[in-house]
Amino acid sequence: MRLVSVVGARPQFIKLAPIAKAARAASVEHVIVHTGQHYDPMLSEVFFGDLGIPTPDVYLGIGSGSHGAQTGAMLHAIEGVLTAQKPDWVLVYGDTNSTIAAALSAVKLHLRVAHLEAGLRSFNRRMPEEHNRVLTDHAADLLLAPTRVAMDHLTAEGLASRAVLVGDVMTDVLLEVRDRVAGLQSPLVREFAVAPGGHYIATIHRAENTDDPLRLAELVGALSRLDRPVVLLAHPRLTAAAAVHGISLTRGSLIAHTPLAYPDLVAAAMGSAGVITDSGGLQKEAFLLRVPCTTARSETEWVETVELGWNVLAPTAREIAAAASRAAPTPTDAVPYGDGRAATRVIRELLLRTPERH
Repeated sequence: MRLVSVVGARPQFIKLAPIAKAARAASVEHVIVHTGQHYDPMLSEVFFGDLGIPTPDVYLGIGSGSHGAQTGAMLHAIEGVLTAQKPDWVLVYGDTNSTIAAALSAVKLHLRVAHLEAGLRSFNRRMPEEHNRVLTDHAADLLLAPTRVAMDHLTAEGLASRAVLVGDVMTDVLLEVRDRVAGLQSPLVREFAVAPGGHYIATIHRAENTDDPLRLAELVGALSRLDRPVVLLAHPRLTAAAAVHGISLTRGSLIAHTPLAYPDLVAAAMGSAGVITDSGGLQKEAFLLRVPCTTARSETEWVETVELGWNVLAPTAREIAAAASRAAPTPTDAVPYGDGRAATRVIRELLLRTPERH
């Protein structure tokens, strides 16, 4: 079987790591295409080394741009790659412009598409990620769902016949990295001389929170007034938007910091009092690490984190302050995101649906 994986952003690199490992174990010919959607080294190349991912076979170098310009450039570039590779499957990951571009390129070439992390829904159609994931699910041939809730969403949309529950591949890599860094001191504790468990870490990157200067100022102000130091791991989108609007990211309780390599991020989360984020991946990672999470949004795709009490939706400054300083959640042994073997199931499902090449 020849498999082409198309990735372009940090969460996709994390998901790619266990897939690449499982593909190698099953002797699958695996071609990795990196669109270049995230081109900052700490959001891209460093992750490949830290997570043991093979060097991409194809790097498209698309870079940033408007949604239309970026997606259009990806469509054009990916079409050429897929025409040359003639894969049995094109595997797309999550909800980015790289995902929708690869899915559209593949289906127009009559190539089979599998969507990893299918069935997630925020039900907020103002989010570009929601458009990407819904359109990809309806175009794909195989929907690889991470949770039972995701399976329910796909069933409600008439897609059950194409869906299979495999678990969450981010759980695979998170559990492995957690065990690797267990007992190591957080790099932020070392750098800022803050007490373990005496500070928060934060990330803000979604367009809905960064593109509106009033919204961005509200969030940064809320973080700067929290009861403990807040280390803000500043995504390039955030840094650029703050600079344009004259918003300081280091003031009051707030300390801006460059993004961390993934093992350092896991160690930092484990050493913190809590996580404040608008990232879907970090919400789930915090839950898996049993670190309280406050989500600066009014909805989440990972509803299990809220239902189990480890995540609180807090779209306003007042709600963020209350949620971040709340009492510790009730302990839970629930495993809604799988057992850490999702990637093996993904490769097995693809192999089962692939005729032999002649």
